[in-house]
Amino acid sequence: MASYWSPLEGPLIEIEEQIAELERLTERRGIDKSAQIAVLRRRHAELSERIFSNLSAWDKTLMARHPKRPYTLDYVPLIFSEFIELHGDRRFGDDPAIVAGLARLDGRTVALVGHQKGRDIKERQFRNFGSARPEGYRKAMRIMKMAEKFGFPVVSFVDTPAAECRVEAEERGICEAIASSMMTMSQLAVPIVVIVIGEGGSGGAIALALGDWVAMLEHGIYSVIPPEGCAAILSTFGRTSSRASEAAEALRLTAEAIFGLGVIDEIIEEPLGGAHRDVEATAQRIKSSVLRSLEGLSHLTPAELIDGRYRKFRRMGQVTEPPPAE
Repeated sequence: MASYWSPLEGPLIEIEEQIAELERLTERRGIDKSAQIAVLRRRHAELSERIFSNLSAWDKTLMARHPKRPYTLDYVPLIFSEFIELHGDRRFGDDPAIVAGLARLDGRTVALVGHQKGRDIKERQFRNFGSARPEGYRKAMRIMKMAEKFGFPVVSFVDTPAAECRVEAEERGICEAIASSMMTMSQLAVPIVVIVIGEGGSGGAIALALGDWVAMLEHGIYSVIPPEGCAAILSTFGRTSSRASEAAEALRLTAEAIFGLGVIDEIIEEPLGGAHRDVEATAQRIKSSVLRSLEGLSHLTPAELIDGRYRKFRRMGQVTEPPPAE
């Protein structure tokens, strides 16, 4: 499968292949190519810096969708231990688009919920491309209420293009499930830390993102609608998805823009080139953020947590009107 990111990563991959070939020559034939390898490594570093320090909103949208970008289950073994996945919503069935369960985080028990996309076509179909159905959100709510019962904090990983919107999901109450999940999180009497690790798409994202502390990876996106959908709907963009890059800029969906709007509390820096180029380093940065956030929330009472969460989300979208002209 061709990479979404190949237009920009192509030159870097070419250099990496040249380095690999020179290293093979050195190993197999004993030919010293260290000087050439050093030159190529410097060129790779300079090119990476130039490319990834000037990404547009559309570039970051493609980065958030990169087929090699780490998903929730890639991070779990690097951040948590003793993860026990729990299944089913006790009403209809299980939804593989959302993983949920209990885990240990540096000796502390936490409840973990998160979207999970698929890596190959078979798994993508199984996981429904990360688009959760009603039973997925109800499973997440079940785990979160269990966490509240036993006093465990909740850690939520968000990475979805949107919730499932087919007729079957509507019949089983996808809108009600999203609303109920938001209501459950708003009233949960334990700390909630949210990390947007990839795509934060529409209600499918906010259903698992109503937290006390919301962080976002540097190359993630968070938006009410995908740029393609926005461009296809609005006459501003000619109602054509081909102008998605323009819509991405207008939506202000990057981590920097979202942080400036007060929607998230922290931007987690990614390794140069994106999370997929150093998954372990990215995982450690996420872990540090989660631990630091939980430490800051641990002294708050349930009433303070709920009140602070309410005030936090009520502040979003407030606009100060200029005084009327005299």
